[in-house]
Amino acid sequence: MLAAVKFRDYYETLGVPRTATVDEIKRAYRKLARKFHPDVNKEKDAEAQFKEVGEAYAVLKDPEKRAAYDRFGENWKAGQDFTPPPNWDAGFEFSGARPGGGAGGGADFGEFSDFFESLFGRGGMGGMGGEAPRQGRARRGRGEDHHAKVVIALEDAYTGARRSLTLRMPELDDDGRVALKTRTLEVTIPKGIRAGQNLRLQGQGGPGLGGGPAGDLYLEVEFEPHARFRVDGRDVAVDLPLAPWESELGTTARVATPSGEVELTVPPHSGAGRKLRLRGRGIPGEPPGDLYAVVSIVLPRAQSDADKDAYRALSQAFSRFDPRAG
Repeated sequence: MLAAVKFRDYYETLGVPRTATVDEIKRAYRKLARKFHPDVNKEKDAEAQFKEVGEAYAVLKDPEKRAAYDRFGENWKAGQDFTPPPNWDAGFEFSGARPGGGAGGGADFGEFSDFFESLFGRGGMGGMGGEAPRQGRARRGRGEDHHAKVVIALEDAYTGARRSLTLRMPELDDDGRVALKTRTLEVTIPKGIRAGQNLRLQGQGGPGLGGGPAGDLYLEVEFEPHARFRVDGRDVAVDLPLAPWESELGTTARVATPSGEVELTVPPHSGAGRKLRLRGRGIPGEPPGDLYAVVSIVLPRAQSDADKDAYRALSQAFSRFDPRAG
């Protein structure tokens, strides 16, 4: 689980409204960069402020990073503890993004903050960098690859599926403000796909230059949080609640799996936390994963006099048992 970091209000850092155009952001950055540049400003905190201004500019000048950052809205205040929600960036389509890609910007801002890295990774997530393509003689070239994260149901990995997925691509409008262009794709989810794998959609990336071929679109797959199942690679875990007598004497129980219920033999002395393996019942593959039923003990409430008498009898029968021994 990601540790909380301090939220940074990049608009407040640059002193611009959330509706600011790219040109307004650039002017604000240049003014503050001159003010806090360590070669000019000898105050002890000038270098730190210069880096904060540079980080804010690296995000807000880039339509893709800015659109992703804007997803958190105006409710967060600078300095508040902040942890990115799981899959917060799902559904955003980014151009040229790749693990370890640079944050862009052309200026040396040094190390980025923990807040920046919690959103965009250590090097940023690529992106357009806010720079317009150079004009000149048209050349034929392959289009950029695009990347997006999509969230699917765990059950789709068991059976395969055909799904309509909607992606939002940030771009600049005629006024220099960020707008979201939406497109919907029909995507085949292959049986056995794991979280973190990429689906390649050939020719669905950026358009080619001078009539060249389009780039590809890579969809990074994650699973929706599930009320019942937990996933680790190809393995899946599910809780198995047992009554005390079932746990100690053994029993047969029906266990839910993403592909339907199965019958499981619970051996005697199956205490809380024991993992009972159903071989090959995890995510399909070569080899398939396993499903683990994790035992928990559920105690019946003593709600009537008969219930209480039953507990007293149990207490007498196990009078030598000390639950706190050791």
